[in-house]
Amino acid sequence: MKRWREAECKRVHDPFYAGDGRKVAVNPVEIDGKCIRVLGPIIVGGGPSGLAVAACLKKKGIPCVVLERANCVASLWQLKAYDRLRLHLPKKFCQLPLMPFPSWFPTYPTKQQFVAYLEAYAREFGIRPRFDEAVVAAEYDAVVGFWRVKTAVVNQGREEGGREYMCRWLVVATGENAEAVVPGFDGAGDFKRPILHTSLYKSGDAFRGKRVLVVGCGNSGMEVCLDLCHHGAHPTIVVRDSVHILPREMLCRSTFGLSMWLLRWLPVRAVDRLLLLAARLLLGDTAKLGLPRPQLGPLELKLRSGKTPVLDVGTLEKIKSGAIKVRPAIKKLMEHGAEFTDGRSEGFDAVVLATGYKSNVPYWLKPSVGQEQEFFSEKDGLPRRAFPHGWKGERGLYAIGFTKRGLMGASLDATRIAEDIERCWKAEVKTTMAFACPPTRQAQE
Repeated sequence: MKRWREAECKRVHDPFYAGDGRKVAVNPVEIDGKCIRVLGPIIVGGGPSGLAVAACLKKKGIPCVVLERANCVASLWQLKAYDRLRLHLPKKFCQLPLMPFPSWFPTYPTKQQFVAYLEAYAREFGIRPRFDEAVVAAEYDAVVGFWRVKTAVVNQGREEGGREYMCRWLVVATGENAEAVVPGFDGAGDFKRPILHTSLYKSGDAFRGKRVLVVGCGNSGMEVCLDLCHHGAHPTIVVRDSVHILPREMLCRSTFGLSMWLLRWLPVRAVDRLLLLAARLLLGDTAKLGLPRPQLGPLELKLRSGKTPVLDVGTLEKIKSGAIKVRPAIKKLMEHGAEFTDGRSEGFDAVVLATGYKSNVPYWLKPSVGQEQEFFSEKDGLPRRAFPHGWKGERGLYAIGFTKRGLMGASLDATRIAEDIERCWKAEVKTTMAFACPPTRQAQE
């Protein structure tokens, strides 16, 4: 009788208990009227960050629900990335927890290979996101001690209907690149040719023989210019600010890997001086090409502002040869071209905006009644506390993918989040078991 009583308690309070000591997978949700209660965390976002934390939780036997507004995992990579994109860093710095890249993948996997890896990752850990569900509001309900998450079902790009979930833990995994940044320009309405963000750019083949103005000189802007050259277009890149350009590899090693190794022995500024000396020897003086360097070194600038240096994959040679022109900031757009701040005017057939992305958290994560948003900044949608302290908030709120340290930072946060939730999960199950299964009279005696 005592053994039967213990088994029943475990069956009620452990969602993976089968009755004979085995663990079985079950649906991690309970439907209570119109509200869906999730037994474990809700993870908002089915990109690499969301998959990473879901896998770490699954490994610990904790159920979770992943909500993804698109119809696939890693929608930024699958739907909004240009075809020639590769990982900018070697694969060993980009793999997610618990599953390395296949050994036969190249050092810098292609977009297609990375997507295949992420899809295999989801299958390996049994992660099945709820696709086409966009989170429109999430708010902590202090009365019941749960997060209320409201979603809208996405149908052909339109939000219809929706559901409401309740959960003890909420993991924000929408990341730094949720929405495209589209700056305004004087005269944009007068320009009669296409203006598109890189999220809509796939290949330079559509621009063959055309004059294309690329706005933005980060890694994406530089690679789009190179892609346009390879497809017979005539690109011009707008450089509005200073930029660090480094070779992708130095001394037969990746620049990133070499930097990480040097940082084990030298301070940041010393490593920066070595990197800039090597870059000057290998690439020359970029300022003469219209690409001035910032005052701070590349690593110090990355640590302070999150701005990533450009890792050159061939664009600089095209600039030196004149195949890619460099121009300063745009003063205004005209009917068939642009005027720049140096007074020059040129004609263009299209404008591509390589102006990056931003967080969308302030649009849907609501502060508690009568309070300001404590964890995320309403200005930029990033955690107020810098890495490595920006992964955990209050009342079961977590963030992943906001470190400005790429996939490596997301992997570190995924491990921390899963360990913290596991600790809370075990504590709550233990407390619930104590109330539901009080000791017998014989045990009390």
